Amino acid sequence: MGRLWLNSRMTSAPHLDRQFYNRPTLQVVRELLGKQLVRIENGERLAGIIVEAEAYIGEDDLGCHAHVGYTPRTRVLYGPPGHAYVYFTYGNYWMLNFVAEREGFPAAILIRGIVPTEGIERIAARRPGRPQAHWTDGPGKICLALAINKAQNEVDLCASETELFVEEGVNIPDSCVTTGPRVGLNNVPEPWKSIPWRFMARYET
Repeated sequence: MGRLWLNSRMTSAPHLDRQFYNRPTLQVVRELLGKQLVRIENGERLAGIIVEAEAYIGEDDLGCHAHVGYTPRTRVLYGPPGHAYVYFTYGNYWMLNFVAEREGFPAAILIRGIVPTEGIERIAARRPGRPQAHWTDGPGKICLALAINKAQNEVDLCASETELFVEEGVNIPDSCVTTGPRVGLNNVPEPWKSIPWRFMARYET
């Protein structure tokens, strides 16, 4: 499989607009690979290229939180696309998702891996004693590194003034992308346990 070479510094670009997210989830998740996730913290940009993400689509998807229907927790999934869905799991970690598809249909994309490009010193300080390759190679690690928590739940990624958004990054050809089962769905029945809705980019920095 081909390799994607990432630059250590990226140039800022316009936020992805709502129309980007208002499409079929599997199309959005594929096109998120290579885009740059940005978190503004006290005026500083913390950012990284998205290299791994996985899709959760509708109430029929038993791996999706929306399989229980509309609740206070899942309400954001039924709202407008282009919002953040941040939830707490395993008693330790926050997880960042992007709401996709039309309003009223619950779907989201979990951001599983990024390659840091900006705010490196601050990210490093939050991941002490760990090699750089493992600073943000998991969804909980991303939230730790970028200081994402409950306060960012329901944030509008498309607003002109927002603390969390996605912008253009690098192009990732299909030769650099693989798919596979989503992670951590051990108790979810088939076909949802093994459906290949996890998208991963091969890269080198």
